[in-house]
Amino acid sequence: MECEPSDVAGLVLSADQSSPSGVIDVVPGAQSILATFDPVATDETTVAHWLRALPVSIAPLTAAPLVELEVTYNGPDLAEVAAACDMSPAEVVARHVAGDYVVAFCGFAPGFAYLTGIDPTLQLARHSAPRESVPAGSVAIAADYSAVYPRSSPGGWHLIGSCDAVLFDADREPPALLTPGTRVKFREVDQ
Repeated sequence: MECEPSDVAGLVLSADQSSPSGVIDVVPGAQSILATFDPVATDETTVAHWLRALPVSIAPLTAAPLVELEVTYNGPDLAEVAAACDMSPAEVVARHVAGDYVVAFCGFAPGFAYLTGIDPTLQLARHSAPRESVPAGSVAIAADYSAVYPRSSPGGWHLIGSCDAVLFDADREPPALLTPGTRVKFREVDQ
């Protein structure tokens, strides 16, 4: 089901509260939600009608779990981001820390959470050419999102800081620290 990016979390919340018998899982995406279902317990038409009728939940996100991440704002792109946004590095940090972030969806790599809630003045396009290797724990921004790289990988986002949190651990339940709907706050710490 396609939807507006700002409606995804509300639709998933409504879906979680009202799923019909046979629906196994509802997975958020950037502009969609995917519902998987048991074809023995229900049918595609029933699921499609249910999805189309979902209201965007207006339930407060304050009930969602909150994860606070400590960040050292020492990223290699911090000065470049500040210049592109016509502000000082300290102001970039202040605006990033002030955001009320929510995990919209996960993807790209296990534990990579796309966080909505970034200050509009910090929204920048990705780098035209990605880095071959971004260090694990890199705090980054690109377009409408902020994220923390859970492991070393290629990436084209603007790196503004670093974080020591373990974002993905296959031996933990759930393995991902940040799951859809989780609220996230960044807190500045010294190196």
